[in-house]
Amino acid sequence: MSLPKSVRLVEVGPRDGLQNEKQPISVADKVRLVDDLTAAGLSYIEVGSFVSPKWVPQMAGSAEVFAGIQRQPGVTYAALTPNLKGLEAALEAKVEEVAVFAAASEAFSQKNINCSIADSLQRFVPLMEAAKAADVRVRGYVSCVLGCPYDGEIAPEQVASVARELYAMGCYEVSLGDTIGTGTAGKTRSMLEVVGRDIPRDRLAGHFHDTYGQALANIYASLLEGINVFDSSVAGLGGCPYAKGATGNVATEDVLYLLQGLGIETGVEIDKLIAAGQRICNVLGKANGSRVARARLSR
Repeated sequence: MSLPKSVRLVEVGPRDGLQNEKQPISVADKVRLVDDLTAAGLSYIEVGSFVSPKWVPQMAGSAEVFAGIQRQPGVTYAALTPNLKGLEAALEAKVEEVAVFAAASEAFSQKNINCSIADSLQRFVPLMEAAKAADVRVRGYVSCVLGCPYDGEIAPEQVASVARELYAMGCYEVSLGDTIGTGTAGKTRSMLEVVGRDIPRDRLAGHFHDTYGQALANIYASLLEGINVFDSSVAGLGGCPYAKGATGNVATEDVLYLLQGLGIETGVEIDKLIAAGQRICNVLGKANGSRVARARLSR
């Protein structure tokens, strides 16, 4: 299969990237990050999550962040909403698009949200109905598609089953997440071949963590399978609070460099993106997780 001419990058840094940080992050710094990412040309930014601060403290204040950002035409500002209460809060904050998440692993589902996969999907039914009534699109996530910290390897058929349920209930796009970053290019292609039998490939996205250094290889493998939407996090921020040892999402800067080298359009300016990532790293007092950013900044 030939490579796509363009790719949409879904920037998850402000949500998935920051949710695992230990130190408090001000609303002002979150707003600045989103505005910097908008200025860099990203057309889809996951701004926050409407979950209980008891479970994810860093996502407290998401409504204030949405109120403070400078929204630009043509840019989608989305939020994660795990339940109907979260959706209602998101609608009050004038969120344009929301996301729900399920796991391809029973053990991970229990550890993450204290219920089975089937129960988690059933919980989304009233949320999907309310979102449709409010004319808000819903994106679906499936975690642990290439491995689980508790169940080990995950069968592609299990991934397909969960993805199929999300798509059938109304998720316009399903993002397939290698939550612990153990996937390889071969396994990625095999998984996409199976999932792609049930869901059109232009309705699938890839979400790769770089724990084993395979994220870019997995993205290239996904491109060869007809996938043209990828989640990434500026400066490689992130991790999963329920997956011990899982490092950050693949860095948006590194994905962009790969895509530029392949002649694939994204609409994102790499210098502005690097500046945005370095600024939030300075706020966090941590090293930049993007190899491309580190190389550029050291010149």
